[in-house]
Amino acid sequence: MEHGQLTRVRARPGRPTLLLTQTVHAHRPETGAVSVLKARGTVDASHAMEFCEAVTEHIARADRAGELPVLDMTEAYVACAAAVRAVDRVTRVLAFSGRVLPVVQPRPQLRDALCTAGLPGVRVYATMAAALISLDSLYSPAAPRRASPRPGGTSW
Repeated sequence: MEHGQLTRVRARPGRPTLLLTQTVHAHRPETGAVSVLKARGTVDASHAMEFCEAVTEHIARADRAGELPVLDMTEAYVACAAAVRAVDRVTRVLAFSGRVLPVVQPRPQLRDALCTAGLPGVRVYATMAAALISLDSLYSPAAPRRASPRPGGTSW
């Protein structure tokens, strides 16, 4: 795996709510190239838009490089509904084109929010291994490129 550097999405002096992102590239025999955006920290109202831009850029770069994008929320906290709306804005385009963004191991609060919101461009996975295995069925050449039959479908 190739690890990118941690990137500060936004930091405010004196505030503990720092959000860092890191891109990790991998190649899997089953799915090919995969690009994982790892988020660490807190997504709150003050930088939900920056988070949205980071995810948008990640998906665009993965598409240009011929990689499959994945969002790893294992170490991230979501402190507001604006963050869920930001994910919806980004993934709505994916859903329209028949694709989904695998989101790995979000905290229970975010997992519940994503499932309740029913975002058609998001599919939630309990582990990175489950997400990577699903990429094979989601994006294999023989599989049709379509979103989950249930909006906001999960692998739980």
